[in-house]
Amino acid sequence: MYDCVSVYCESSEKMEADISLSPRVSSLKPSKTIAITDQATTLVQAGVPVIRLAAGEPDFDTPAVIAEILVSNGAKQSLLQAVLAVCSPGDEVIIPAPFWVSYTEMARLADATPVILPTHISEDFLLDPKILESKLSEKSRLLVIGTPSNPAGTVYPRKLLEQIAQIVAAHPRLLVLSDEIYEIIYAPATHTSFASLPGMWERTLTVNGFLRLLRGACSISQKAAVAALGLVYAGGEAVAAMVKAFKEWQDYLVQTFGELEGVKVSEPVSHSSYYGTEAEGFGLIKDSSSLCRYLLDKAQVFFQGVPFMGNETKVERGLIDGHSSGWIEWPLSQVMHLGMTPASVISYAASLSTIQAATDSIKKAMTALKPEVAA
Repeated sequence: MYDCVSVYCESSEKMEADISLSPRVSSLKPSKTIAITDQATTLVQAGVPVIRLAAGEPDFDTPAVIAEILVSNGAKQSLLQAVLAVCSPGDEVIIPAPFWVSYTEMARLADATPVILPTHISEDFLLDPKILESKLSEKSRLLVIGTPSNPAGTVYPRKLLEQIAQIVAAHPRLLVLSDEIYEIIYAPATHTSFASLPGMWERTLTVNGFLRLLRGACSISQKAAVAALGLVYAGGEAVAAMVKAFKEWQDYLVQTFGELEGVKVSEPVSHSSYYGTEAEGFGLIKDSSSLCRYLLDKAQVFFQGVPFMGNETKVERGLIDGHSSGWIEWPLSQVMHLGMTPASVISYAASLSTIQAATDSIKKAMTALKPEVAA
């Protein structure tokens, strides 16, 4: 399936928000075709009866709902373009940890500085408004909010988003990039779009879609996406069956890892107490890389490292029994300096038999480590 992504950004007189474009965008010169079209438009607006036969524009006003939608080749493209459009060299992009791999690099590509804010598993990796407020400055240009979060799976409650919105409102230069690609979630959690909060429509660039990865948004895939979206909102047996299965798989994972001594379960799952353990016949489990190699050796579950939290950490992402949709992420213990507990995010986008086989193998291998757990 390919992506169709909507990005919304509209100014309002209610708030004096700085929605100026970056120098790289402002420096672009319009084409000669656009220039003469604009000239004709100016004349029309001044009351001059200009007959327009050049641009091939239908004699109908575009419906408002369509005018607010931009279709791109994926959420990743829209996120990058949003960052490039509003960030100038020297600006700061505020990113709560843990975060999706590309946020920091998008900021750097825009010659902006990523500023990482700590969160903690005990708070379900939710951003503390006090920490946010303490880190804002005149350089703060963009706050990235992902809800539901990738990779933490965190869903921001409306009350917390309202507190964040109040802070944003007090900083005229600060805009919000709301990544809502995972909007469809399970009850009882509910999704709140940041732009829906009072005064935040004009301060928010909302990115949503069907898939994260870049794909070609051809007409066929767009029609398929619209059909899929209609199916989701209409419900029915197919959707109900999938939701029921995913919920059962999620519950199974939470229960299984919750039975492991030394593991804290908060959906994500923390394995920090296993670091520093000496594994017989293997050696010291000092970080996520060594834990990855240990599980490959003892549990036959394969992972490979990918960047995750900048230069400080990485995760091990891989395949379980050949299912590329199943993955486990293990942040390194260095995230402690960010105020975070090393944790794992475990996807259940695989068959129950695959999940059971993987968790049984992991459980046996990790139980053999016999970590010393504080009382």
